[in-house]
Amino acid sequence: MGTIYDLTEAYATVEEMLYDGETDEQVILDTLEAIDGEIEDKADNYAKLIKNLHSDAESLKAEEERIYQRRKSLENREKLLKSTLQANLEFIGKTRFKTALFTYTVAVNGGKAPLSITDNLGDIPGKFLIPQPPKVDTEAVRALLETKEVEWARLEPRGTSLRIR
Repeated sequence: MGTIYDLTEAYATVEEMLYDGETDEQVILDTLEAIDGEIEDKADNYAKLIKNLHSDAESLKAEEERIYQRRKSLENREKLLKSTLQANLEFIGKTRFKTALFTYTVAVNGGKAPLSITDNLGDIPGKFLIPQPPKVDTEAVRALLETKEVEWARLEPRGTSLRIR
């Protein structure tokens, strides 16, 4: 059994036989039948590999999700413990001290102060607003193109894909 490339080349050879007009029809049919069987076997083998790879990828995706959830759980516990310790230290007024293992400091965060802005944009002077360029509503354009043609937009042909069930 040849490679998929060999089989594709064999199809090209058969196509040449069809156009040359000199090759016997029975030879062409026999060749096509042999190639067709091999192509189907190759396709089955490819499909098996594809399905195995897909299954492995799905297993890895599930494992990624499990590990992600585990990491998030640990991070949330860390935040809880840290905020609990900080709240208690602030409550008793002990904001700076050392132990044999660690140094503890409750300090004001640096950097820019947090900013809170009203939801009503009309209250904000225009010089503090950033103008936004217009965006195309692609769903509205698609709906329009289903009813009529326009010169400024068109629907492109869909691509193809191999589906294996």
